[in-house]
Amino acid sequence: MQRIGLLSISLLIAAAGCSDSSFDGASKESDDWGDTGWDGAPGEADADADGDMDADGDDEAWGSETENDFLKLLPAVTDRYVFVANPARNTVTRIGVPSLEVDTVEVGVEPDQVITTEDFAKAVTYNKGSDDLSIIDVDGEELEVSTVSVLQNLNSLVLSPDGIWAIVFHDADLDEQGTGSGTQSFNEISVVNTDTLEHFPMVVGRNPHQVKFTDDSSIGLVISDEKLALIDLVSGIPDRRIIEISDDLLDAPRAEELEITPNGAYAFIRQFGTTEIKLVDLTSEEVTDLPVEDNPTDLDLSPDGSLAVVVDRGAGKLFLFPTDEPETAIAEEILLPENELIGSMQFSPDASKAILYTTAAAVSHYTTWDLNAAEPDDAMTVRPLVKPVKSVRITPNGGGLVVFHSDESGTDSDPAYAGKHALTLIDLGDFLDNPMILPGEPTAYANASSGDVGFYIMEGHKTMTMVIFDSLLHQDIPLKSPPVHVGVLPDTHYAYVNQEHDLGRLTFYDPANPIDADDDVVKTITGFELNSATEHHE
Repeated sequence: MQRIGLLSISLLIAAAGCSDSSFDGASKESDDWGDTGWDGAPGEADADADGDMDADGDDEAWGSETENDFLKLLPAVTDRYVFVANPARNTVTRIGVPSLEVDTVEVGVEPDQVITTEDFAKAVTYNKGSDDLSIIDVDGEELEVSTVSVLQNLNSLVLSPDGIWAIVFHDADLDEQGTGSGTQSFNEISVVNTDTLEHFPMVVGRNPHQVKFTDDSSIGLVISDEKLALIDLVSGIPDRRIIEISDDLLDAPRAEELEITPNGAYAFIRQFGTTEIKLVDLTSEEVTDLPVEDNPTDLDLSPDGSLAVVVDRGAGKLFLFPTDEPETAIAEEILLPENELIGSMQFSPDASKAILYTTAAAVSHYTTWDLNAAEPDDAMTVRPLVKPVKSVRITPNGGGLVVFHSDESGTDSDPAYAGKHALTLIDLGDFLDNPMILPGEPTAYANASSGDVGFYIMEGHKTMTMVIFDSLLHQDIPLKSPPVHVGVLPDTHYAYVNQEHDLGRLTFYDPANPIDADDDVVKTITGFELNSATEHHE
């Protein structure tokens, strides 16, 4: 192991445990920001004058809803460190917080992702230039690195909750052509034990595009459109089983979403344009069709995991399936507000309310669902926005909502915001809102785990902006150069933002008192020169 300085830095902090990296890229209607950036849903159509579906009732013409992982991006951090991958230097840098002590270590060629395990014991990088993983001991004074070779032509890394298992696969949504120069396969994956450093290559369904693990890390699941691969990880030697999930193997509908019950008993799979949800018993491997009506566009588990909730955009309904013995249960059906085009939903953390909206049409409103309403007819309320929705995020404490708006306007939009970047802060207690015109396009956002503040950055603007949810106010923090990414250390308000700079630059911001900027602490480190101290700026 060699400790070296950093002469140039190309900053990339990857999403931990996410195959869709960047500003939630799954192909459903919701709130993630994938590698496609802020682009709209594929195949989405323009709304008609009243925002309803097209005249012939073909809901599929609207295309998939979009989730932007940007908003739920988990930075490569522990409770003490920030890890930065430097693809141009083939290194990873560890920055201590609040000491700002810097250690840099060589990894493989062109580290493409760096992820920390949930127990903060390891940082793992996928090095696409050398087709290997680097496994870094986080807490050692000297950064110890172990290397495991993986298959060629891969581009996505996911870690199990216990941090022992890594699955590396080729997500065609990110790179359809691949990067290998020899024989290429898009169906081969690498399963790596990060403790024993053993590599287990295997084949799964065609073009896998999502990987998840059960909460206890006993099973890895890899979804493709027509098949679900179950990888048993209990014995230490992974055992793969293949389950066919599509009734039409010649023209399988796209499997857009996979949810696993907290007890690891069942997997729910949503396919676009179908009339059912696929339920897979992970013990018996039996597949059951759970009927909905017309093109489900979102699938979520309730915060306690007791319900699987399906938004059926075409039918204008919610379907609620219990996760305890769901194959024999009858779903509860809830009508959505009449004439509203709704394809996505987010629960508040305490499940007291949910936010319903669409990203697939130019609709400038959203709906709140009060799950504790005394009368069912009073549970849903349609509320105005200044522009259509691009992405939303409820704060971790459930008290606030941030809505990032699309650039386009609808017929019911506020003309003052036409052609402008915008976001809206909303108090979910009294639903007071504060729409804001932004000087640039937002590129990254992060919430403090307390939920009282959040941070966003914009393309080409030398600022990081803090939003304060109890007051709905904002505060700009000047930066020395344009920002690349923003994150928050777990269980703190401590934000960090990496910036464009030939020698690398990070700014750390501690809002000691979010109301009084005079109490805030801003520290910037610039350059990690070979065998020399970094430059610090207060």
